Amino acid sequence: MPQDENIVVIPKEKSVFWLDSNGWWKNAGGRFRKKKIIDYFHKHIGLDENGYFVLHDKGGVWEKVYFPYEDTALFVFDILNENNGNDIRLVLNTGQNILLDPEKLHINDDQLYTIVDHQRIRFAERAMIKMSKLLEEDKDGRLVICTGGVKYTIAESGVNEA
Repeated sequence: MPQDENIVVIPKEKSVFWLDSNGWWKNAGGRFRKKKIIDYFHKHIGLDENGYFVLHDKGGVWEKVYFPYEDTALFVFDILNENNGNDIRLVLNTGQNILLDPEKLHINDDQLYTIVDHQRIRFAERAMIKMSKLLEEDKDGRLVICTGGVKYTIAESGVNEA
């Protein structure tokens, strides 16, 4: 990582790209199409006191670009069900792999989220498909997840939490 004095900072208002509510990178030309670029942008998401940014080398000049996002900058892209269902690991868009804390799950506007280190993370469509196999409804119509032999009720809210 370059030294701070060697980084050009681009504020969110001047960013030419953004992250939509489904985890797709976009610019004025539409959705990014090249997997290598998409993966690079996701992998290089960082967070500091000024918000989420992508740090990248643009022809020998490092740019720290704060970018807008429609819902959240972090997404669960994959689910790994390990240890006979006792451990559920979440693979984030950044490449980070974390253990699911079922008590941190919540639903907001029909979307599933978790909270990790005060960061709101949305389950992307593909991850939701995998996650749906682990969910069931209780007698009161609430969604529950069973992991480690324990059933956890997933909270529902109408207010975004972080």
